[in-house]
Order: sequence, then C-alpha cells, then structure tokens
Amino acid sequence: MTNWHIGVAIPARNEEDLLPRCLNSILEAKAKLCGLATVDIVAVADSSTDRTLEIAMTMLQSVGRTLSINAGVVGIARSVAANLLLQGYHGCRSRYWIANTDADCIVPRTWLVDQLGLARTGVEAIAGTVSVDSFDEHGPEVPLRFKSTYVIEPDGSHPHVHGANLGVRADAYVRVGGWKPLETAEDHDLWGRLLLIGARRQSTSRIEVQTDRKSVM
Repeated sequence: MTNWHIGVAIPARNEEDLLPRCLNSILEAKAKLCGLATVDIVAVADSSTDRTLEIAMTMLQSVGRTLSINAGVVGIARSVAANLLLQGYHGCRSRYWIANTDADCIVPRTWLVDQLGLARTGVEAIAGTVSVDSFDEHGPEVPLRFKSTYVIEPDGSHPHVHGANLGVRADAYVRVGGWKPLETAEDHDLWGRLLLIGARRQSTSRIEVQTDRKSVM
C-alpha cells in the first residue's frame, strides 16, 4: 500500500474546446502511477459561460470533483481547488502532493510519477516547464523569440514559474499561506513565498507540459 496522496488542481474558464484533452492526459498520468499513490482531481470552472463545467462533471464524475465559482481571478480559482482537495484529506500533509496545471494544457503520462519521485526525495515544491503546441498562426519570429528567451540551464534547472506546471507538498503549501487572490503572477508569488520560508524547491525541465500558444503570448 502507498502512503502518498496526490491532488490535481485545475482552474478553467471557458475551456470547452481544450478541457477534454487536458483531463484525458491527467487520467492517463493517474493510470501511469500504477498504485504508487492515491489521486484526487478537482476542476474549478471560474466565470465560465460555455460547457466547461458540464464537460468536467461528465469526465470526472467517478474520479474527481468539480465546482463552479464566479471570481474571475485565477489566484482565487487555484486556491478554491487546493482547499477543496485538502478538505477531503485527513492524512499526513507531508505525504500529500498538490499538482497544479491549467485546463488548456496536456500533461505527459509520467507527469505525476515524476513529481512523486522528487517528492519522495524531500523536495517540497517543483517548478516545471512548458512547451507550446503550435505557432502556426504566427510569423517565424514568434517561436524564435520564445525559444531564445526561454532559458534552460545545462543541468535542467531554469528561472521559469508556471501555475500550469507547479507542484507543492501540502504541508509547505499550508505553511506559506496558499495561493493569494491575484489576477496575474500568482505562481511567481507562491514560488517566492516558498523560498522565504525555506522550502526545498526544485526547478526542472524534465517535467514539461504542453500548453496552448495563447497562454504564453
């Protein structure tokens, strides 16, 4: 039996087109764990006017939970998702990993396995990288500019922080005060506060999600 639990938090706003591929990829990553950890998934539809909530409810009806809010603030949506995950868990928070992504992303099959592997070494927070699905609608200068500014060090470390690919151990998350109700840069804010409390952080390019091009433009 495993003593680790993983909660996956997904904020979404009007993502009816991209949410299915996101949830399918997460379910594949969950299956890849092969019992290494139990998993709970929460999708929060924030101020959505399309079928985002309906899709999430249908796809997660037996494996996760959904909630609708009208905050219109990504920091609040992330916080609501994390809080809902924690409310349903009564075990040791140092063995609870919160994996965050966005509804327009595709996570790799090893996304949860890789995060769990680092968590088991004592890492308390992980910042992964993102790749872009396609730049077809843009000129050749756009992907070149993205690649030239997206720095990855030879050892795989990097300075980038994305809420779409950020994991944090639950005890560290609670200790630092969780997500703040910010409209932008909520990921950099959390990452910075984790540093201030001395949390063991690790940035790695070996954990990468694919995102829609609009998210990084």
